[in-house]
Amino acid sequence: MTASRLTEENDPGTPGVIARPPLLLLGALLLGFGLDHLVPLPRPIPGTGLVHTISAIIAGALILVGFSVFAASIRNFSRAGTPVQGTRPTRTLVTSGMYRWTRNPIYLAMLFFLVGIGIAVRSPWIFLLAVPLAVTFRYGVIAREEAYLDRLFGDAYRDYKAHVRRWL
Repeated sequence: MTASRLTEENDPGTPGVIARPPLLLLGALLLGFGLDHLVPLPRPIPGTGLVHTISAIIAGALILVGFSVFAASIRNFSRAGTPVQGTRPTRTLVTSGMYRWTRNPIYLAMLFFLVGIGIAVRSPWIFLLAVPLAVTFRYGVIAREEAYLDRLFGDAYRDYKAHVRRWL
């Protein structure tokens, strides 16, 4: 573990997540494409026909929903005047907009995006990697962020947590 990493984990001003979530998403995508070439699995979706068309619509919808939820969530942070990046201290507890329905809309959006891409390119690996990515988000990012927000906002965060689900 590097000194800067150790400092970040012990810094009360940041949550000390294991990695930046966009990098985790990118890693899952790259790993999925790599596994498609190294250990190809049968493609469950045909390349033509009605099933292909329906899967393309579903993929497009998931990508669009993911992108929209991501953009709306970023806008919520911006309007609240607090940074999105977990490497900078949080200034405000955001509970409006997308955060009224889920405590983690950005991570949910990333998972929608990943699954949508997996379906669009007919990659079983990308689709399957959504599960370990969700687990990594949950335990390597969200758990640390929740502990950080609990320390930072106390009862206000605990009340929010009691009323809003983690995912959906």
